[in-house]
Amino acid sequence: MVKKISVMALVGILAFPALSMAGAGPGAGVNAADMERKIEALSKQLDELRAAMAAQSEMNKALSDNVEGLGEDLEDLDERSEDWDLAARFKLYGDFRARYDFYSADTTFGRSLNNDNILSNRFRLNMRVKATENVEFKGRLAMYKTWGNQSAFTDDSRAMFPTFDGNVTRSPIGSSALYVDRAFVNWNNIGGKPVWFSIGRRPTTDGPPAQIRMNADGRLATPMAFMDWPFDGLSLGYGWDWGTDSLGASRLRFCYGRGFEAGLQDETVQKLDDLDFAGFSWDIMKKGDRFAYVQSFMAYNLFNYPNFQDPIISANFGSMSGMGDRTSLGNIWHNSAVYQDKIAAFNYFVSGGWSQTRPDDDGFLNDPFSPTGPNTDDENGYSLYLGARYDLDDSGFKFGAEFNYGSQYWLAMAPGHDEIYQSKLATRGQVYEIYTIWDLPTGEAISKYAKTFMRLGYQHYEYDYSGSGDWNFAPYDLSDQADLAKMQMMGMDPVESADQVYLTFEAYF
Repeated sequence: MVKKISVMALVGILAFPALSMAGAGPGAGVNAADMERKIEALSKQLDELRAAMAAQSEMNKALSDNVEGLGEDLEDLDERSEDWDLAARFKLYGDFRARYDFYSADTTFGRSLNNDNILSNRFRLNMRVKATENVEFKGRLAMYKTWGNQSAFTDDSRAMFPTFDGNVTRSPIGSSALYVDRAFVNWNNIGGKPVWFSIGRRPTTDGPPAQIRMNADGRLATPMAFMDWPFDGLSLGYGWDWGTDSLGASRLRFCYGRGFEAGLQDETVQKLDDLDFAGFSWDIMKKGDRFAYVQSFMAYNLFNYPNFQDPIISANFGSMSGMGDRTSLGNIWHNSAVYQDKIAAFNYFVSGGWSQTRPDDDGFLNDPFSPTGPNTDDENGYSLYLGARYDLDDSGFKFGAEFNYGSQYWLAMAPGHDEIYQSKLATRGQVYEIYTIWDLPTGEAISKYAKTFMRLGYQHYEYDYSGSGDWNFAPYDLSDQADLAKMQMMGMDPVESADQVYLTFEAYF
């Protein structure tokens, strides 16, 4: 349109002087010269206009290309945003721990056991992802091994179980393989109510009050630490608020799990049943650092020994241990409670446990020298566990102390304990522990999970009775001459006292 108007204007301009000259008088020569100059000026302006129009056309074309490219980019962003959204649902975080342990023990009959330098690495990777608004998956992979070893290390105390389902990822006696430590799905807010269902490999290790000593910011597992056993199972829970600010919230769960699968057997000779757990777990109240909790469960069909990962060990363990063929022995009823709180910089807890054996005809806690055969009595055991930690927030140092006691028949269900050799909470006797934690000044945190610290601790074990954590043999009194004679005849030489020093370097990310 602009070009057409410009041409018409030029024609009109050229025609106008011709008409003027045709009707002009004697002075027309001067006017013609003026007109010629004007025409030249207008022609130059027209050339400039054409050049400007050409430049504008190029700009319009470039703009059009940019718009087209922007549209393609937006389409690509739409496609990638969905991928970003999917990726954003996955939360990955983990921790790494390097640990040094010194362990020294004296046995009942005078042996000295010593490992002055055992080093281990533990790596754990956590995953959390939502499938829907109310369904989420949580998982944790774990590798835990000693330095310079890809198999079970020597244990002359003969107190440790080889690797099985109840201690895998918890005892550094295997390879550097990455195992599934936890993997479960939660269905929350069922029917719009504070009800949830959870199924999978359960979070059942390092329960309260373990987080105080382990320098964790919150609860690490569902059950109390007397129940430290990785297993697969399910739970159904209901939560509510007490309506009083001082009491906070409460949660009640029914929990079921399998600690051992007996497998396909010939019913005419079957002696082994599945080991199952079932019971209740109740957060009585949770308000800030104040927490009160009780649990009560039954362990059904306890085995005399489990199915170990190493087939040679599993095949020979009966003859090696003197326990004979694998069989089920009966049930154990287990109860515990814990109360913990924090006043200013002072953390503390008090906890107690009660176990009761309910044997079948094969008996629990058997004495081979008993004239009446297997022990089919219901034996009651008790435990007390106390601890405190004082935090110096300005310096990053924390100082703690713990004490626990177990009676003659006490049974902690704790094959997944975090001690290097024997579970301190399963001890039939006393354990004293002091430790310090130093939160290292490593700069600004990149992740909300981030923290780096060192933990230095000392534990002293004093055993009153043999067989801590074992439900097979009678707990012999280590100060009784008749019991000492029985142990000597059977070739038993249990640890009487032990000292352990540990140092960890831990990074959470």
